[in-house]
Amino acid sequence: MIKKIKKKIALVTGGAGFIGSHLVDLLISKNFEVRVIDNLTGGRLKNLSHHKKNKKFKFKKLDINNIKKNEKFFKNVKYVYHLAGIGDIVPSIEKPSDYLMTNAQGTVKVLEVSRFFKVKKFVYAASSSCYGINNKRIDEKEKISPQYPYALSKNLGEQIALHWNKVYNLPVNSIRIFNAYGPRVRTTGAYGAVFGVFFKQKLKNFPLTIVGNGKQSRDFIYVTDVAEAFFKASTTSLSGEVFNLGNDNPQSVNSLAKLIGGKKIFIPERPGEPKKTWANTNKIKKFLNWQPKIKFKHGVSEMLKEIDLWQDAPLWKKDSIKTATKIWFKYLKKKT
Repeated sequence: MIKKIKKKIALVTGGAGFIGSHLVDLLISKNFEVRVIDNLTGGRLKNLSHHKKNKKFKFKKLDINNIKKNEKFFKNVKYVYHLAGIGDIVPSIEKPSDYLMTNAQGTVKVLEVSRFFKVKKFVYAASSSCYGINNKRIDEKEKISPQYPYALSKNLGEQIALHWNKVYNLPVNSIRIFNAYGPRVRTTGAYGAVFGVFFKQKLKNFPLTIVGNGKQSRDFIYVTDVAEAFFKASTTSLSGEVFNLGNDNPQSVNSLAKLIGGKKIFIPERPGEPKKTWANTNKIKKFLNWQPKIKFKHGVSEMLKEIDLWQDAPLWKKDSIKTATKIWFKYLKKKT
């Protein structure tokens, strides 16, 4: 009698999004059956259109806030990657309850259904924003100091996930993502994502709007490297761990502007933002045997090949940015 081989089944919440869709690509390439739930805000299903006829791909439109404990879509799932949530600084200041409901309580919903079906590993997508204004190289033991509701909500989600590991013995790991970039990065929505802002300005021959003096730097990490880290965090025997995920090599906004090319203008420095984000990635390299593969210059050049994808993105100008960030200055100025 031939022994039936058990299918490798993974589920990605928010799998139609930027990082989630790349994780789906990776899992399918590794011969997983992949299930995706997503509420499809912003018409994101196009990110998965190339999997539409793949028998190993299944999709369900579902908001994590509405997941029931016995949601059948999770049946037989061994790995859950929880990337669903809402982002952006300004909207979180305007509607903090929405962020706490989705990013914290929504995480409870996903954890509970994962516990019900006894998943093998749960990986939570956390945010480096939990560190607040911190301009040095940061390891996972650094003080937590969220500056706005988005950062708070994502950190609460992480604490909840790790609590489920401690109390219910659900195997959980958390990854604190620094500044992810790459193909499919968001092109619409609220002001804030620097690539979306710059690329549209480049397309329309408008000057790139540099915040402050442009010397502030971010630890940019390419999205396929992010997906690989999530996979490794799910297949390790370790659980209850938190990992920083960056390139350990911050790049200035000025250097990004130079790679994109074009004229520049400078707008006021914003409160509540660090001068530098810098991930100490020694832990993830040591324990997950992970290494970033894509250099920043190469990553930006790959995105520029697809710059036409930003044709429908909003065009941000100096005045519209000032209006969009008014509430940012109102509530975060006292923090600096």
